[in-house]
Amino acid sequence: MLLWSLLVVLAPASAQADGLTLLAPPSVFEGDRIVLTCQEEKNWKIETVTYYKDGKKLLSLEKFSDFSVQSAILSDSGSYYCTATGRRLLWTSKKTSQIVNIKVQELFQHPVLTASSFQPIEGGPVTLTCETQLHPQKSVIQLQFCFFRDSQALGSGWSSSPELQIAAMWSEDSGSYWCEAETLVPRIRKQSPQSQIHVQRIPISNVTLETRVPGGQVIEGGKLDLLCSVAEGTGNITFSWHREATGLSLGKKIQRSLTAELDILAVRESDAGGYHCTADNGHEPIQSKVVNILVRIPASSPVLTITAPRARPVVGDVVELHCEALRGSAPILYQFYHEDVSLGNSSAPSGGGVSFNLSLTAEHSGNYSCEANNGLGAQRSEVVTLSIAGANGCRRDLVIARALGGLFGILALTGGVVLFYHWSHKISGESSATNIPR
Repeated sequence: MLLWSLLVVLAPASAQADGLTLLAPPSVFEGDRIVLTCQEEKNWKIETVTYYKDGKKLLSLEKFSDFSVQSAILSDSGSYYCTATGRRLLWTSKKTSQIVNIKVQELFQHPVLTASSFQPIEGGPVTLTCETQLHPQKSVIQLQFCFFRDSQALGSGWSSSPELQIAAMWSEDSGSYWCEAETLVPRIRKQSPQSQIHVQRIPISNVTLETRVPGGQVIEGGKLDLLCSVAEGTGNITFSWHREATGLSLGKKIQRSLTAELDILAVRESDAGGYHCTADNGHEPIQSKVVNILVRIPASSPVLTITAPRARPVVGDVVELHCEALRGSAPILYQFYHEDVSLGNSSAPSGGGVSFNLSLTAEHSGNYSCEANNGLGAQRSEVVTLSIAGANGCRRDLVIARALGGLFGILALTGGVVLFYHWSHKISGESSATNIPR
């Protein structure tokens, strides 16, 4: 705790010599009004009076009057006395008072600025404190405080709190700081010594590039997010994204964040390739590793072609069904249909189309289609109609043959029943003749 110097009065508050008295207040604090009165003895009339401080003339008056200091400051401390010229009856004389020592006491100490850290890490908080103490006899007086950086007031300005909390310090906040404290009545203001605060910037380290896509696959026409992030680094960070093939910058963002995103709203096939990002906060740019992006293309609607050995195939001919999607990432699975009934499937591991051979029967006439699917949605071809020569006649002959076969079967069954009936009755009659008595 600071020691307070008390008023030391080496002479009494009223000092008298040769009948002249200097009246002064018993104690003085900063901001108080000091009134000095040079008082004569009885029957002696003052004509002129002069006040002195530390042996130097302050003021001369042609008639009796007080000397006052409206608001005392520490430099008003000193040794005071007065001289006066006066008359008693017919005699004029000059008299000098004794010295009165006045010491102006501090109302409060000069403030000192302290900080939770004078070298804070960028982005971190700092608490500033304006430390001072009122004189014990003046403890009821209210103080208010204000903090400054490079002549600019901080926060909301003057406040009754001796603390200022700064949530985040940035590189540009480095500079000269001080605080001021003041009383309102009387108005005494004091400033702390200036202190330097240097905000420490952490360099960029460990830059990585990631891709974020719905479903985990980069699909043509879909959205792609390129996420650039740093493990460490403070302040304004400049993020930029680049293509390996061209080296051109795809975009740039400046923000106080450890991550930044670049959005590609509609991916094209030409967007496939290597990408990297860089991050820089003023030390040096740091580059991420290259990330290769594969753009998958949904299969287009396939084209079905039927190749036959003749213009009008007949039963027994072998035809080739070929299905091919002109665009689409491999592998592609193809499925063949006849009247929406699956005939079989085949895969094209490297893309392109596949073929399916079919030996024709009369039932193979009708509508054919195929389907292409590479996991990004199935696409169906247009319908192709296959007509087989004689297929209708063969069907008619087959129907007649089947009908006749059924009829002959019924007749054969009926004849068998009739023969069995006659045979069984014949056996029965012979048995009766054998048993007639003789």
